[in-house]
Formats: sequence, structure tokens, C-alpha cells
Amino acid sequence: MTKAEVISEIADKTGIEKSDVQATVEAFFKVVKDSMADGNNIYVRGFGSFVNKKRARKVARNISKNTSIIIDEHFIPSFKPSKTFVQKIKNSKKIKEAVAA
Repeated sequence: MTKAEVISEIADKTGIEKSDVQATVEAFFKVVKDSMADGNNIYVRGFGSFVNKKRARKVARNISKNTSIIIDEHFIPSFKPSKTFVQKIKNSKKIKEAVAA
């Protein structure tokens, strides 16, 4: 599902105009990105958490040049779904049918 499809579905279910829904969704994404860039994690109860994960400094290999590369410690964005979110996916009949096929 693309962002445009999500916006259309939200507009259909709520009766709010697509342009307003699009502005809201874009604003949400901007807040998430800006907050995480500032080092803040975001917790949405019943949905999940957007967190910054720390990756330690490590030595990697460039196989094509046969050299070592040092990768400094850095942070990457990560999403961890809530327990209720995970349970809903586990109990989904459509997903079970897709896996069985």
C-alpha cells in the first residue's frame, strides 16, 4: 500500500477531504523525522514506538578491494510494533490464508 492509497482510505473512512488528510499525514511524518533527528523517541500507545538505535563502531571489509573500513558509531531509525499490533497481525485470517497458499 502506498502513501497515496493510505491517504485515500483515510479520506474515505473519515469523510475528510484528501488534501486535508494529505497535509495531516505529511505533518505527522515531518514531526516523526524531526523529533528523531533531535534524538527523541516517539511512543504511540497501541501502535508502536519509533526509536533511534545505536550501532557501535566496527571494522568492516570491502571485499572487492580487500581492505578494512572503520564504520564509526551511529544511530539508525527503527520501528517496534506494540504487543497489540503484533497480536492483530498474528491472528489475521488473511495473512494465514496467504501463508498457506
